[in-house]
Amino acid sequence: MAQATVTLVDGMQFVAETPSGHAFIIDAISDVGGRNTGPRPMELLAAGVAGCTAMDVIAILRKMQQKVTGLRVHVNGEQAAEHPKRFTSIHIQYTVTGYGVAEDKVARAIELSQTKYCSALASLQPGTPITFSYTILEASPETTTK
Repeated sequence: MAQATVTLVDGMQFVAETPSGHAFIIDAISDVGGRNTGPRPMELLAAGVAGCTAMDVIAILRKMQQKVTGLRVHVNGEQAAEHPKRFTSIHIQYTVTGYGVAEDKVARAIELSQTKYCSALASLQPGTPITFSYTILEASPETTTK
């Protein structure tokens, strides 16, 4: 079960705590009473999506024995203009770096993440259209395996 607790500190600043022992600040911008000392909740939601699918994709590519040296996942979520300003669409851009990484393996890893494994994405669907794209970059000789 996923859990989190947030506690008001001051203004619009909260400290978030998770059962795994991590704590971080959530805040708002100054025009709504915040001090911009931490990410906004919707930024955290986008980061959660990025982290969830990134962990899936890297694990799957490693199981497929692909020589991946880097993975970057960028999430761009469009929000409604009116409250509750939910995500109306999300685009996920994957950038995979490695040695001879097979395009079909990358496409399959992304598909598995999006259709089977990523609980963050599943939590947003079917109400939020999600698209994706990917780029594969050949690693330079000085790139180390992560």
